[in-house]
Amino acid sequence: MIEVVVGVVGRAHGLSGEVAVEVRTDEPELRFAVGAELWPQSGGPPWTVLARRWHQGRLLLRLSGSSDRTAAAALTGSVLLARVDPDRSPQDQDEFYDHQLIGLTAVTEAGRTVGQVERVSHGPAQDLLQLTTPAGPRWVPFVAALVTRVDLAQRRLVLAELAGLLDDDTAEEAW
Repeated sequence: MIEVVVGVVGRAHGLSGEVAVEVRTDEPELRFAVGAELWPQSGGPPWTVLARRWHQGRLLLRLSGSSDRTAAAALTGSVLLARVDPDRSPQDQDEFYDHQLIGLTAVTEAGRTVGQVERVSHGPAQDLLQLTTPAGPRWVPFVAALVTRVDLAQRRLVLAELAGLLDDDTAEEAW
């Protein structure tokens, strides 16, 4: 099993130990099901989801070990991990787990190898791929306009040909 980030604990909600969760998975019904176990990225034993509900567009959870507002507030900022079979893929064919992307070779649409995916960073607006390139590390927004294809079988992803995306000199020439 591997661990994947599925959420980040936000503020405590109410007095009964509920917390708001910033969802970082496309499968919240599966990952946050009552009875599911979630591990804090900081270490320690797993927390069991005791209750789940949506409130004004936010996911609220009650986790084992969080029976009141004080205990819930102590969880704020905790990154939640779920354990997943490494051979399993997300339900949506256009979604990928981080471990599937890390290590992929990045090529341009013309077929030129430009680097390798080193890391995936989950931002509030979009995910970013950190590529290791001959010119140093580069961050590429993981959006369809820039990452035009992901081929897990061939262990590569295809990047749009865009001035300045990977080369600082090209960016200056584009201006």
